Amino acid sequence: MPTYKQSVIYQIYPRSFADSNGDGIGDLQGIIQKLDYLANLGVDVLWLSPIFQSPNADNGYDISDYEAIMPEFGTMAEFDDLLTETHRRGLKLILDLVVNHSSDEHRWFQESRKSKDNPYRDYYIWRKPSPPAPLPERERGEPSGSFAPLSRSGRGAGGEGNPPNNWQSFFSGPAWKFDETTGEYYLHLFAEKQPDLNWENPRLRQEIYRMMRFWLDKGVDGFRMDVIPFLSKDQDFPDYPEGRFGDLTIHANGPRIHEFLQEMHREVLAHYPDAITVGEGFGVSAAQANLYVGQNRRELQMIYHFDHAVPREEQRFIEPAPEFTLPELKAIFANWNNALGQTGSPDEGWQNIYFGNHDNPRSLSRFGDPVRFPYESATLLALVLLTQRGTPSIYQGDEIGMTNCPFDRIDEYDDIQVRNAWNALVLPNQQLAPAFLASANRIARDHARTPMQWSNAPNAGFTNGPRTWLNVNPNYVQINAQQQDTDPDSVLNFYRKLLRWRKQQPVLHEGTYRDLLPNHPTLWAYERQLDNERLTVVANVSAMDVALPIKLTGELIFGNYPKITADLQPFEARIYRLNP
Repeated sequence: MPTYKQSVIYQIYPRSFADSNGDGIGDLQGIIQKLDYLANLGVDVLWLSPIFQSPNADNGYDISDYEAIMPEFGTMAEFDDLLTETHRRGLKLILDLVVNHSSDEHRWFQESRKSKDNPYRDYYIWRKPSPPAPLPERERGEPSGSFAPLSRSGRGAGGEGNPPNNWQSFFSGPAWKFDETTGEYYLHLFAEKQPDLNWENPRLRQEIYRMMRFWLDKGVDGFRMDVIPFLSKDQDFPDYPEGRFGDLTIHANGPRIHEFLQEMHREVLAHYPDAITVGEGFGVSAAQANLYVGQNRRELQMIYHFDHAVPREEQRFIEPAPEFTLPELKAIFANWNNALGQTGSPDEGWQNIYFGNHDNPRSLSRFGDPVRFPYESATLLALVLLTQRGTPSIYQGDEIGMTNCPFDRIDEYDDIQVRNAWNALVLPNQQLAPAFLASANRIARDHARTPMQWSNAPNAGFTNGPRTWLNVNPNYVQINAQQQDTDPDSVLNFYRKLLRWRKQQPVLHEGTYRDLLPNHPTLWAYERQLDNERLTVVANVSAMDVALPIKLTGELIFGNYPKITADLQPFEARIYRLNP
């Protein structure tokens, strides 16, 4: 069985993990200093969000040099030390591969914008202005359905002509930016400073493959691949289909995406058979997943989906979507397990599973009760995540029960998505400010990006400097790693015990998954089976006692309550090993 199926990934957001030099920004030396903590936690693979040179329009996801380290984070020599020290502790390290777009400060783009005949011109997606066209129906009316229009069409502006189509950016406004030097538009599905790379250009693809080999030759253990389904674009660049204006999932699964990924495998990954590959699968449905990760496809090993991610289109900052009900959440997990397949066929693939990451608010604040049942709901989420089918990812701070941070003003947010949405929605209508701030306090990405809470020292022990790049959550006095380290009944030590136990359970690494109570409103009950080995997990995802409607025979081997009662207590979770 491939080792990635037995592994647990820990995501590090370097800017917020640990600051070694007092400048309020996390760095590579800070990570090195915490490697013993991570090894002791019991994870296997460290995933670093981008550490490359970047002007930080989108916190490192706008890369200006793929083979240099962001100076705020350290030097290449320090990265080499990090890699050596990570491997010395028996851990692996994977990097973020961000190759749908670069920074507009990358030398490729600086050359590309100089002239239409520049050798780097076709490294990016340039198009002439389009003639006037009527606005799509969705832009004329009120928002409706699951995707709301993003405020403006971006059509018709002075001498710029019209954008090539009506595509919208993830970060508000049109996805095209007019460049006066050559009188054409470039595509940016994200921020204006993140121009999309043109994967149609074989020279560009070879540059990326060479860069990947550079890191793998250093000893990096693989890549998490950012918005990987977006690499291929429909070269006709049509407007959004009628009724789907602003539906950003349309940008996934382009006509050549599997050709590109199979080429990447031939050119790079096949030569590094131990390399780990995780694809960020925004816009990939469960039915499409095996096209990316089926073992016989020779593309990726794992993919993770957005079916249970927080909806965050621009309008959601005024009208947030309701949180998923438990039956909806269970159905998502069951659907992906069924779609990927559980027979071991080479047509089937594997998934990476998560509750929290850098693009979602804190999982405890979403799915738990951080006020009344912080320990119980944090440990329930740990138990459910680590007994699902797939390779789990733990996001930094979830192992100590970190929660959403209260942000009072817009200037306390750093995230470009929040700031752009504020400019688009609130600046023209200040009456929307209270609703916006209330929504952002539920759904904004910055909740996951506040500094890691290491101790009850000033600034949560994240830095010895006077300030931090983003607010520290005020609850660090009660919630921090140092305090939990020596408390046998802490969230941190629950994770440690559960992770140690999980390593010894092949049934969790490769067994099948079956939902036992798919329609129950508060109980998540499922079975994991491998040959004659059967585990049953029962979890009460509510703040009330709930009777268990199924009879369990066998040994209780794990739980998050010291005393067991007939009913499941609030946010109680148990694991039973069933008798054959």
